[in-house]
Amino acid sequence: MGQNTEPAVSPLAPETRPQIAPVAGVTLAAGAAGVRYEGRTDVMLARVAPGSAMAGVFTRSSTRSAPVLWCQDALAKTGGAAPGGKPFGIVVNSGNSNAFTGRAGEESVRALATGVARALGTDESAVYQASTGVIGERLPHAKIEAVLDDLAAALSPDAWHEAAAAIMTTDTFPKLASATAEIGGKTVTISGFAKGSGMIAPDMATMLGFVFTDAAIAPAALQAMLKASTDGSFNAITVDSDTSTSDTVLLAATGQAGNDPVTDADDPAADGFREALGTVMQDLAHQIVRDGEGATKFIRIDVTGAETDAAARVVALAIANSPLVKTAFAGEDPNWGRIVMAVGKSGEAADRDRLSIRFGDIVVAEQGWVSPNYREEDGAAYMKGAELSVTVDVGVGQGRSTVWTCDLTHGYIRINADYRS
Repeated sequence: MGQNTEPAVSPLAPETRPQIAPVAGVTLAAGAAGVRYEGRTDVMLARVAPGSAMAGVFTRSSTRSAPVLWCQDALAKTGGAAPGGKPFGIVVNSGNSNAFTGRAGEESVRALATGVARALGTDESAVYQASTGVIGERLPHAKIEAVLDDLAAALSPDAWHEAAAAIMTTDTFPKLASATAEIGGKTVTISGFAKGSGMIAPDMATMLGFVFTDAAIAPAALQAMLKASTDGSFNAITVDSDTSTSDTVLLAATGQAGNDPVTDADDPAADGFREALGTVMQDLAHQIVRDGEGATKFIRIDVTGAETDAAARVVALAIANSPLVKTAFAGEDPNWGRIVMAVGKSGEAADRDRLSIRFGDIVVAEQGWVSPNYREEDGAAYMKGAELSVTVDVGVGQGRSTVWTCDLTHGYIRINADYRS
């Protein structure tokens, strides 16, 4: 199953197409530039109205891509504020990640910044970019430049599904989410989309995500809110423990809802907004796990009783990233000994003689040994479900954390063995 085929939709995909509310001040368009495959929609352009604020979180990979470096520099230069009277632009392509491309990669992002700025009538510093796909191949940016005018002419407040589809690589379905909240009596909308299926592991942000709101929020407050929401969403998922060179999540606020501007991320007036933002971002993150390459199981892992919340996160990720644990789930084998192994290898404190494990409501192990009431056939029956939960208490403190992952199947190997074919 190469990237140029139409893969079967993940069995864990949402059953219905999500309804996405337009965001005042945001228009989008998608088109086919032939970046890697002819006739495939592979470029997305967004225009965010003048007066907006921008925030972003990015991979900490030491081999991060040219678009990531461009975005980080743009945020540093502008502080997330749009140039006076001018809009933001976001351009995203699939098929080529423009990563590990040296000076050629830098030339590509500069060329695209110039092209988008011209097409949207803005400054280059207001242009944000992301690329996803094969690493180490020069981006044919001229192909993208050639469609920018058409994209700008086609911008629409309703092209959310088209934009989400344009940024997919091995994804089997577009990932979108939407919610509303109130700030000071004004209804605000949050809508976004993301992509990701493989090379998914948390490290500041995971894969690509673009979220928009019509709330009026100052750039510094928006940045703080994004970071907080990322920690409980994109940074709490893993498919295969591999961190992309291109991980980017952008959050834009147009201010057109008419609320009094939020200048403090902890402002009580924005409590509902923060909750709704977290809901949208967690929904998108969960959809990425549900579309994990070859996945057949969506798995929640809760770790409690750790020394700190940070320690609990390390233990949870050790379980979630273990190939032995993930293949056991794929085979519907309730091999809880592999979970014990993963806890032990995490490097965090655990009391062997107080350790407990649950599969859903089934007590598998307690007080450091298999529960006297546990029956293997109960565990095996539970493993046949498509959505599973594992709870582990390590018995040393009050720290807790939750992460989400999927199983590891033959499909993952097939997809990645054929990825560049």
